[in-house]
This record gives sequence, C-alpha cells and structure tokens, in this order.
Amino acid sequence: MGLFIVVLGYGIFKLSFQPAASGSSQVKISVIQGNIPQYLKWEPRARDFIMRKYLALTDSVLNGQPDLIIWPEAALPVILEEEPDYYQKVLDFAGQKDRSLLFGAVSSREGNYYNSALLVSSKGRLLEQYDKLHLVPFGEYIPLRKTLRFLETVVPIGDFTAGSQYTLFNLAQLKFAVLICFEDLFPELSRHFTKSGADFLVNITNDAWFGQTSSPYQHLSASVFRAVEMRRYLIRCANTGISGFIAPTGKIISLVGRENAKATFVPGYKTQALSIAKVELSFYARYGDWFILANLIYLIICAYFFLRHRASATV
Repeated sequence: MGLFIVVLGYGIFKLSFQPAASGSSQVKISVIQGNIPQYLKWEPRARDFIMRKYLALTDSVLNGQPDLIIWPEAALPVILEEEPDYYQKVLDFAGQKDRSLLFGAVSSREGNYYNSALLVSSKGRLLEQYDKLHLVPFGEYIPLRKTLRFLETVVPIGDFTAGSQYTLFNLAQLKFAVLICFEDLFPELSRHFTKSGADFLVNITNDAWFGQTSSPYQHLSASVFRAVEMRRYLIRCANTGISGFIAPTGKIISLVGRENAKATFVPGYKTQALSIAKVELSFYARYGDWFILANLIYLIICAYFFLRHRASATV
C-alpha cells in the first residue's frame, strides 16, 4: 500500500506540475491514413490506385505547411528495388512539393527482404532507412524454421530478415526513431532509441489484419505506455487506424477520424503542431525494469519472513 501511494502521488505531482521547457523546437507533422483494405495491399492491379490515394491525401495536407509527412507501414505497394518506378514517384513527389516524407516499404538487399521505414528529404533524396529489428513470429518469419517446416504448407508466412541498426532520423534540430508495426509493444526498443538521443517516437503500422475488433485500440494503448515511459511525444500512422498524436503525459492529443466518432477504417489525415523540447531521460528510460525487479525481491523477502514466522508460531 505504501508503494502504491508513493507511485500514485508521484504521478499526480508530475501531471500537475509541468515546468516550462526551454529550448523547445516547433514542428508541424502530418499523418496520412490511407485505409487500404488488406486484400488489395499486394494486388498488382491495385498498385496505381493505392499510389494515387496516398498522393491525393498528401496533397490535402500541404496547405498546412507540415515539416514532416508520414505514411504508414508498407504504404508503397511494391518491393522497393523490384519496382523502382513507384519509388521514383515518391522521390519526385517529395521534391516537387518541397516536403520531407517518411514512409514504410518492403526493401531488399543481397537476396534478403526487410520491413523498412525511409525518410525522403524535401529535395527528393533518401536520407535514412531503418529496417525493422523485432519481426513478428509466424508472420514475418518462422522460428525454428528447420524444425517447423510443415508450417510453410499450412499458411503463407513472409521470410523477412531483421535489421541490425538502431537508426535515428533527423528533422531540423531534432532526432526521432521509428517503431514499425508491433515494435511499440516492447519498451526495450523505445528505451534504446531514447537513450541514443531520440527526441520523439513514431509508430508506423498496418492493423488492417484485425478488422473491426478491439485490437487497433489495444495497439494504441501500447503506444500510450511508451510515450509515458520515455517522456516523449509519440506519433502513430496506421493504414486503417488508429492514427494520431500522443503527448509525453500519455494524453491523446488528436486522432484521424475522431470528428466522425470513428477512428478505424476511414481514410483521412491529421496535422498537429508540436513543441518538442530536449528533456532529460525518465527514470524508466535510465533504469528500465529495475523498479519492478526490486518490488519482486521485496515481496519474496516479505513472504519468506511471513512463512518463517507462521512456521515458528505453529511449533
């Protein structure tokens, strides 16, 4: 009970007393929610339709003068190196509109496939590429493939290769990290990026697989935890939702489609101006799960003395 009161009191104090941050950078970010049905995402006949939709939605946010525009995971409907014309369209578009663009795509190198996030400059040049580090088991790869080879005949499973670099992207004076798909479920990834210098986090994902279920909302909740733990803004861009902006306090600032009381399976966009400051690492970002481990050790010690006292009292 004492620990609970301390933690609750600390939370109330931090939420009610927010000192003014000095040296903050003003940035404006737009997220694009394409709402591409899963059955169309990799259909060759739908490629041009998908590209037109993303480009048209992106055109709609340009009047807001965003510093960065974000498309979701695997927004490009082709493998990057195998269909270079589509990739070139994205580069040309960013250059013509004079806007930086972050988008998800499947890329390939030396026969390996990667689930990637790419940042294109306002001049139409590739600046950075991040390859997903934590792949989805039985979705993007088969664990123990040689042992479970029979699964390849049961369900089609991608054969992706995990990335090896904790890549940080640059936006003016700020640095940010990208978490692809369910990578925002794992706090150790966010901790590593934040300790490496990320000033804010971005999650690009495709939750179309889940349909009209609670899963997209549960995924949003995971992002809220990461924002609070790291004391960083977290921007989400999802193919079918939920896309929006989360404050370092965990408050959801705005969502695509919220005005229509529907945040999933609606196309749209949202632009948000953010004041992002260089802030110190939170306790969790510095020390991780040591607090939880300390509580567990404390409970084990208490249980030991309780059982010992009970045994002596029985004798």
